[in-house]
Amino acid sequence: MSGSDGGTSPNTWETPRLAGLTSWDADWAGLRVVVAGLGASGFSAADTLIELGAVVVVVDAGETPGNAAKADTLRIVGAREVLLGAGHASSLPLVDGAQPDLVVTSPGWPPTQPLLAEAAAAGIPIWGDVELAWRVRIREGRPTADWLTITGTNGKTTTVGLTESMLIAAGRRAVAAGNVGTPILDVIRDPQGYDVLAVELSSFQLHWAHSIEPLASVCLNIAEDHVDWHGSYEAYLAAKASVYERTRIACIYNVEQRETETMVENAEVQEGCRAVGFTTGMPSISMMGVVEDLLVDRAFIEQRKDSAAELASIGELGEVVPRHLVANALAAAGLVRAAGVPAAAVRDGIRAYQPGDHRIQVVANEGGVLWINDSKATNPHAASASLASFSSVVWIAGGLSKGVSYEDLVRDHAGRLRAVVLLGEDPAPLQGALARHAPDVPVFLPPSHHTGPGRDTGGSPDPVAGDALMQWVVAEAARLAQDGDTVLMAPAAASMDQFTSYAHRGAAFMAAVQARGGEGITAKES
Repeated sequence: MSGSDGGTSPNTWETPRLAGLTSWDADWAGLRVVVAGLGASGFSAADTLIELGAVVVVVDAGETPGNAAKADTLRIVGAREVLLGAGHASSLPLVDGAQPDLVVTSPGWPPTQPLLAEAAAAGIPIWGDVELAWRVRIREGRPTADWLTITGTNGKTTTVGLTESMLIAAGRRAVAAGNVGTPILDVIRDPQGYDVLAVELSSFQLHWAHSIEPLASVCLNIAEDHVDWHGSYEAYLAAKASVYERTRIACIYNVEQRETETMVENAEVQEGCRAVGFTTGMPSISMMGVVEDLLVDRAFIEQRKDSAAELASIGELGEVVPRHLVANALAAAGLVRAAGVPAAAVRDGIRAYQPGDHRIQVVANEGGVLWINDSKATNPHAASASLASFSSVVWIAGGLSKGVSYEDLVRDHAGRLRAVVLLGEDPAPLQGALARHAPDVPVFLPPSHHTGPGRDTGGSPDPVAGDALMQWVVAEAARLAQDGDTVLMAPAAASMDQFTSYAHRGAAFMAAVQARGGEGITAKES
């Protein structure tokens, strides 16, 4: 790690005027801003900027009823213009007849999007909503929260939830924000303010954030994902690594994944910042880890050379405790210990934590068969962690692949597969990997897989059709499963080809398991 003073000098993403905008009470009045995107974060950014006195033009390609309602609201509160439609999103609009001073983009918009590419070519700074939130976090009369920033290919939402729970158990006013679902600008504008924010950051959000100075930070893990958005794995890796930049107290890294340690070694951090590892094995000095069945701390105690502080038992994490859940809990513990949370509050936070749906969620345990919903496993790395937790699996997998490879996933876990039931409009990538690396494992596809439920709706998934598909999938898995098996839905793919979201896919799975529907449809073996 390289030390720095944590300053934010003007550079290619920051003009002299923008360099001075480092608090809510700074001079935002008259700043010409284009807000790109009208989702939850875009709406929040536009609303915030209007309140600050900026001149705001909002652009979104979607002409949906929801966007129209949001546009009406923003016009009422003072947006200069709200431009809806694909034509408007293809070029950078003027603001009051002049080039904008700033573009604030929604995280889903990639750098290659025409409006953003035009802004970048013109030298106009581009921020995300997280960068804007960091700039306005200081406000007279309200506490300024410390930020604990969390990224990784998988496990972010679980870790941010555990972090929030531990902070609350310690008596801190804290909340999970960012990519977890609550727009961070909505949190920043809370009238009471917060002591600490547990901020989940996607690679998209990190790409558009430039000056955050977290108290502590972590990249939980890294694996190929979102290559289509970033353009390359190297660019995705760089975005994730930026979570460590300018960290003040502790950079938490995954001892079992060297890439995250390298990120910390290369980060420009503030003077005195420590590197603290977490491992699901025995911890060395300055690490969080496991001794027998206990989570322990050998980093944030004075006697760390020859002792460890007990934090919690593994069993307190839940009914099914896969290895990666232990890792997530240790990462959260490292973050909050860096923020001064006592060991007892780590334990109390783990006990109080309620895991979200669709993350290695036990749906049923009947007739010797365990049914697990891990719809949140939307890439091979997450699915690998799920598969590693069980010895004999009927695997429900497939969906929108996002351009990733399934070769290593199937090769590593072929020995634990009893059968595979495939989802997805295009099962070929996963089907091919199974044929190459698990040729003796039977693979089953719905008879109508080549048409897909989304095709009759112009490419948008039909929820009813997706639910019917899942009923067949569950019925087929029930037919294949034997005593001692786990039926695991860990798709290793996104859901949007046949379902509206991973949550819809998971809910459909749970409903079908409980109803045991889908009789009368014949499987097609690949």
